[in-house]
Amino acid sequence: MTGAELLIQLLLEQEVDTIFGYPGGAVLPVYDALFDCGSIQHILVRHEQAAVHAADGYARSTGRVGVSLVTSGPGATNAITGIATAFMDSVPMVVLTGQVPTDMIGLDSFQEVDIFGMTLSVTKHNYIVMNKAELPRIIQEAFHLAASGRPGPVLIDLPKNVMTDRTPVSYTPLMPGAPVQIRGYRAEWNISSAELGEVAHRLRQARKPLLLVGGGCVAGNSPALLQEIAVRCDLPVATTLMGIGAFPSRHPLQLGMVGMHGTAAANRAVQAADLLICLGVRFSDRVTGQRRAFSPDSYKIQVDLEEAEFGKNIGIDLALCGPVADVLEGLLAQLTEMRHPEWQEQISGWSRHPLLPDPKTAAGQMTPQEVIRCIDQATAEDTIITTDVGQHQIWTAHHYYFSKPRTLLTSGGLGTMGYGFPAAIGAAVAFPERQVLCISGDGSFQMNMQEIMTAVDLGLNVKVAILKNGYLGMVRQWQQMFLNNRYSAVRISSPDFAALAKSFGAQGYHAETIQEAAEILAQALRTPGPAIMEFSVLEETNVYPIVPPGAGNLDLIEG
Repeated sequence: MTGAELLIQLLLEQEVDTIFGYPGGAVLPVYDALFDCGSIQHILVRHEQAAVHAADGYARSTGRVGVSLVTSGPGATNAITGIATAFMDSVPMVVLTGQVPTDMIGLDSFQEVDIFGMTLSVTKHNYIVMNKAELPRIIQEAFHLAASGRPGPVLIDLPKNVMTDRTPVSYTPLMPGAPVQIRGYRAEWNISSAELGEVAHRLRQARKPLLLVGGGCVAGNSPALLQEIAVRCDLPVATTLMGIGAFPSRHPLQLGMVGMHGTAAANRAVQAADLLICLGVRFSDRVTGQRRAFSPDSYKIQVDLEEAEFGKNIGIDLALCGPVADVLEGLLAQLTEMRHPEWQEQISGWSRHPLLPDPKTAAGQMTPQEVIRCIDQATAEDTIITTDVGQHQIWTAHHYYFSKPRTLLTSGGLGTMGYGFPAAIGAAVAFPERQVLCISGDGSFQMNMQEIMTAVDLGLNVKVAILKNGYLGMVRQWQQMFLNNRYSAVRISSPDFAALAKSFGAQGYHAETIQEAAEILAQALRTPGPAIMEFSVLEETNVYPIVPPGAGNLDLIEG
């Protein structure tokens, strides 16, 4: 068989059922091999960035490794933003890129770039396959690396002549679940009983304990264990943006999101806590605010898969390197019921919900917060919500109530506009029977709106809600609040999104009032296939709370 045929066989052994991609000359052998493969569906997107975002959405919603396939040169460079997005948010992914033949590498050949070198800093690992015999080892390692330990994207560069090579190769297929040995790499942990005993002791002694939950708490059985320990030990919970969904939004112990746009309750509780147990949190600047002022009087315990995160941004008193679920299971075995009435009473006086715009200010116009709440009321409990980046992302975090993990897919670390719609396509491919809805802004949606055609071609049940305010909203807000209202390059024009959707063959809707919003949501959700809903909202609405840049989290402006 050719190298490309061997590649497809190896992907099948990794139980790959979907590839998101876009063909080109350097990967023609791979696409030729896919032609005869009935077990892998290929999703043809309209831009390579969307291919990687769609694989990302597939991975985040399922917990499995997402796979994308693009050609060399511009195909590979178009994929970099998606790779970096997945890297920052620890998403398991394998990205296959085409490359010119090995004897043409380094000669500035047509559509040649050093994608191996370009992606070194935004991949967990990457490979260039210089010999067909290396393929079995590299594919096995790549999928193991992507999914084990702290997940992340792995890139495999595939020279064209390696894909057409017919030299016989013998290898031993790995049995499902068999260990993969990679020199210098270990994804094993041994959290000692003494460490767990110390955490349990600290919890028993604490007067103001708090659980801070990040994206590392979304996987596996962690959410169920988290809820069990929070209820048993009467522990308030604050989440990062990436941790939303790990703990139900409506739970009485839930304080909301922490950080730059966190609730007053979450930020004040973090600052007042005497014990902070941080589960799968990497302490980004959007979480901590001014680092020196972050939770100054607490004993900080950090649980993370990645040892390099300990002490990187915030000083830690006790570090436990291992899966969050293992730590929670160990603590539940040692802890009995406890209560903190004085602490809960103190927290009860702090707001867990952002202030809404004054109806007089809105003057009858629909506000974006109203639209998000309307979406929340109209959708099922297990709906997968994706967002782009900006004001709508934060309004969604505050006003949509998530009750299950893996139901919010958003770009946290890189903050990638154009992420939401392709990610929704990936999630809809993975779960065709579930509601999938992308909440976007008129700026973000125009980044990858060509993917309407992908959704129409596949008949995907993807709905899009665009909050149309005529601005790049978050940038405008910063210019208003911190740059003396000097609005520079933030007014943005948009097409008639409803008409545009219909030109692609999708449903298209427009709403001016909250009554119309409820009506079109109901109609769109009960009609199969993709739908684009445009909501004209109050233009200069700001996101609150907000912590000014460089300030501490207690300096939040509530509205």
